[in-house]
Amino acid sequence: MNVNELLPQLRQQFANGAIVAQQPTRDEIPTLWIEREALTAVLQFLKADFPMLYDLTAIDERDRTHRDGQPESAFTAVYHLLSLKRHSTHNSDVRLKVALSDDDLTLPTITNLWPNANWYEREVWDMFGITFDDHPHLVRILLPPTWQGHALRKEHPARATEMGPFQLPPEKQDREMAALEFKPEEWGLERAHEDTDFMFLNLGPQHPGTHGVLRIVLQLDGEEIIDAIPDIGFHHRGAEKMGERQTWHTYIPYTDRVDYLGGVMNNFPYVMAVEKLAGITVPDRAEVIRIMLAELYRISSHLVWYGTFAQDVGQLSPVFYMFSDRERILEISEAITGGRMHPNWFRIGGVAQDLPQGWDNLVRDFVDYLPSRLDEYDRLVMQNGIFKGRTKGVGAYTLEEAIEWGVTGPGLRACGFEWDWRKERPYSLYDQFEFDVPTAVHGDCYDRAVVRIEEMRQSLRIIRQCVDNMPAGPTKADHPLTTPPRKDKTMVDIETLITHFLSVSWGPVIPAGEAFAAVEGTKGSNGYYLVSDGGTEAYRTRIRAPSFPHIQMVPHISRGQTVPDLLAILGSVDFVLADVDR
Repeated sequence: MNVNELLPQLRQQFANGAIVAQQPTRDEIPTLWIEREALTAVLQFLKADFPMLYDLTAIDERDRTHRDGQPESAFTAVYHLLSLKRHSTHNSDVRLKVALSDDDLTLPTITNLWPNANWYEREVWDMFGITFDDHPHLVRILLPPTWQGHALRKEHPARATEMGPFQLPPEKQDREMAALEFKPEEWGLERAHEDTDFMFLNLGPQHPGTHGVLRIVLQLDGEEIIDAIPDIGFHHRGAEKMGERQTWHTYIPYTDRVDYLGGVMNNFPYVMAVEKLAGITVPDRAEVIRIMLAELYRISSHLVWYGTFAQDVGQLSPVFYMFSDRERILEISEAITGGRMHPNWFRIGGVAQDLPQGWDNLVRDFVDYLPSRLDEYDRLVMQNGIFKGRTKGVGAYTLEEAIEWGVTGPGLRACGFEWDWRKERPYSLYDQFEFDVPTAVHGDCYDRAVVRIEEMRQSLRIIRQCVDNMPAGPTKADHPLTTPPRKDKTMVDIETLITHFLSVSWGPVIPAGEAFAAVEGTKGSNGYYLVSDGGTEAYRTRIRAPSFPHIQMVPHISRGQTVPDLLAILGSVDFVLADVDR
């Protein structure tokens, strides 16, 4: 729905004053400023056309200078709603903003509209100090419970050198340990019910089944899970804060470390968002190279998930076979980019360099090799009776529940909904490729596996088309803000050499504005929302990571299951803790 259709509907439904302003943005997403008092009603009205709360974040506006046409605010809450109407002109987003003054940082909770707002509101309070009235449990989520201040406020240091050396005297260590103690009453959990005493079990933060430093406190009645409380943040490294101190170009390697199994899939939405801000058009050859590498890393990530998921439910051999196949992809990446898990190879305006001689033989050999291996894994894993018994009917959710909780990617398609960002919101040159969007029916652990396995086969189709139809031409845009710039004349005239030096060392000056870009990532929709104040670094970097809402949903689909079922559920979700915590 475009803004010309949306505004009249809202003005007809709500009294004058509910819509404060309309803000133009570089990404052309309809962006409306709403009165705080009308926020809940407006969101409820929009939910019919925009059923998914895709993201909720905030901006500290106090140091920002380029705010033409925007209402005055010290802090701004940002709500991103997603439309899921397929093949329609209404397939769009809407962004709502609410202005907040420094002495009144309160908003109404919307957890009664979307359950996934719970964690997003906790994160906004944790990072910015914005309070959400009537939130069920507004406590820190990414930072430790003893943390002082709010890290994404502008006054908070962005570098360790701006702070004193870390110290851990015994009394502080005692306080930190005491803060980690789980008190069920604080979460509304009972220690006993009638003639039953519940047991509370710490699963993690170091446990093979949690796939990293994730802690889940389980309320158990025997083996049955009554409730589960995920405790995240152990892997939080301030990725969004670092986006405010690095130049637009030097931040690219940091993106690799978010979903560290996704490789260039992390670079993709970030550089796309910067290119929207700068008005850069990427050459076709660079676009196809990006697509080819992104699909290779989709397969690489899925192979890690496939092997470890099988291992979680009792099969040991598959993980060795699949990691061996993944090694072939990493060798291709190393030959092309010089990197393996962290290739850091996409650039603003294209890619770092052209493909090396012999790249096509490497890629062809792989796409010829893998299909028979996937068939073998079908027989080894998917047709195994024990595997089916551990995963079918376990951890199931409906399509409506998936949308309410903000599930994207294979988890959404496992409910029978054929939604793929590459098809519904074609980016790069995906609309020129032939591939199918796999779906399943039951939304359980087994069907989430079915979707991912078929995705690997579809990725092989895309990669083969890239090899067969790789266009000629440049791999970097001929644009003054492309970084690094092309070197055609750097050794010929001094002015070009100086420009090249400044663009690399200081980074480009990106025009003021806001832009969002998303891709169909390995684990779901991976997006970057960037705010430029006309400088050499982002004023605000927001990472919309798919693993964050997916882990939030785990308690909902675990209640009534058993502890072994929980490990199957966690494996089927396919999350990465750095993607959850950022």
